[in-house]
Amino acid sequence: MAFNKRREYLFLYSVKDANPNGDPLNENHPRYDEDTQQAMVSDVRIKRTIRDEWVRKNVDNQHVFIDGEAKTLQKRFEELKTITQQTEGPKVMQECIDTRLFGVTFALGDKHFAWTGPVQFKWGRSLHAATFKFIQGTAAFATSETSQQRSFRNEYIVPFALMAVYGIANQYPSEITTATDIDLDIMREALWEGTNNLITRSKNEHKSRLLLEITYKENYKGKIGSLDERVKLTKHDGSELSSDQQKSLRSLREVQVQMKNLIESIVQKIDNIDEILLIKDADLLLPETKTPNQDTIIPGNIKVFKEKFGDKFKLELR
Repeated sequence: MAFNKRREYLFLYSVKDANPNGDPLNENHPRYDEDTQQAMVSDVRIKRTIRDEWVRKNVDNQHVFIDGEAKTLQKRFEELKTITQQTEGPKVMQECIDTRLFGVTFALGDKHFAWTGPVQFKWGRSLHAATFKFIQGTAAFATSETSQQRSFRNEYIVPFALMAVYGIANQYPSEITTATDIDLDIMREALWEGTNNLITRSKNEHKSRLLLEITYKENYKGKIGSLDERVKLTKHDGSELSSDQQKSLRSLREVQVQMKNLIESIVQKIDNIDEILLIKDADLLLPETKTPNQDTIIPGNIKVFKEKFGDKFKLELR
């Protein structure tokens, strides 16, 4: 049964000495905003992280339409027809969790249709100005059979960035794609675990830090929007970071995440909210967190959530 409760998401993850999202048209330089110097990540990269986790774990025997293999649409469609025992394009796509959630543009011969996915992500941005480093190293092999000179490898990295991503699950397209609440729960876990499992040379040291999920009451049509723009990084005493201080950040422990504006926005929607889930990594510091690993000390932001939302609020520490 299609889900009928809208959800909004805020996801924070850290990047250390890695490339969050390379631009193939710019020598794979990390995507960034030239004016603000914020690192950027596309919604496509976020969806790929989720898909790769589904494929890796084969979670609950879910079928994934875009499975990461190099093949034609015709071949993949024929594979899925055999697997699902369905023959029509829409029926086959409804059997795939990624097309149910993210939508699809299907064009094969005279069969064509397009679905707008219920789940959409904004481009993500770092919560601070970041630094981008060009690294050059020696490759393993020589440039030719007669040469003693090894070739060079070039790459770009971001020494540190705390990325923020906003997403929304819209109940109305799910009536066509048949995405369910179970699908959304599976996606949430794949976003968290999939980010931690980005263990490649360019994506190592990606770490999930915070995931906030707001579930609204049935058939609620509104939203807060842009949750990522309602949080900010500050020093431990709550003061602002200068541009140079932002660029010199190298560890999550150097800063705290201020959520005051976000909480105020959520409180305004309290009558329309069914549940709030906050998943938090131990190393991410919130105001009033004195030292890591002291679970008896409640950070101020979490205390406000508990006071304002009571049983509607659920906290998971990971």
